[in-house]
Amino acid sequence: MTAAKTFLITGASSGIGAQFAKSYAARGHHLILVARRLERLQALAAEITAQQGVTVTCLDADLSDRSQTNALLDRLKALNLQPDGLINNAGYSLAHTFAATTAQQQVDFIEVCVTAPTILAHGLLPHMLAQGAGRIINVSSMVAFSPGATGHTLYPAAKAYMLKFSRSLAAEAAAKGVHVTALCPGSTESEFQHSNGMDAVLKTNPARFVQTAEAVVEAAIRANEAGREVIVTGLINKIAVAAMTLLPDGLITPLIRWGAQKYQIKE
Repeated sequence: MTAAKTFLITGASSGIGAQFAKSYAARGHHLILVARRLERLQALAAEITAQQGVTVTCLDADLSDRSQTNALLDRLKALNLQPDGLINNAGYSLAHTFAATTAQQQVDFIEVCVTAPTILAHGLLPHMLAQGAGRIINVSSMVAFSPGATGHTLYPAAKAYMLKFSRSLAAEAAAKGVHVTALCPGSTESEFQHSNGMDAVLKTNPARFVQTAEAVVEAAIRANEAGREVIVTGLINKIAVAAMTLLPDGLITPLIRWGAQKYQIKE
């Protein structure tokens, strides 16, 4: 996409979402940034506009509230904004076991990580199809390929949904000029771990296992521009995904569950 386009990015106040904003702005594209923390978005917007001179619109929304997700689409129409690209990045995890959380916590998680991306893609896709060009990147995870483990109970399921949703949407839309990509990173430098109480645990990971947000985002943008449906970032992560995909379930499941023990908050 050489001409300036407009990208809507959810979860844009920090981490991977903020890096998507910086990377697309550096390419000359305009932005619509969405997150709960409006002041963080405005600070990022000021930084980006000062450096790149692109247009940045900030919209606050809590995507765990479906009415706010639907209202976000209405706000775009009211502002006469029609995004040419969508980055479904907003997300988090619940490190406790399923029984140790409330039902509402799990429902909120599903709203943010599954329902909101679906609603936004459904609402914005028609414009992309009508103009014969568009870009959608759904942030999944390498755990989408895993058998699941104790803690973060719905996270692998939600990320597997994003992976399969992306591939099906790509099959439907690619011939009409819309590139859809599932981004599947591993551990990435961001505020993600702080939000789920995993800061101390993630700091014990060797540096070679943790990617920068910039490396992850640049790989995702290149893959999407090339029309790739799935991108697993980082060599170590690619090897891990290959093992989860190719090795027998009876072998890989005990290994995954043993390795995942440290990422669970003990009850």
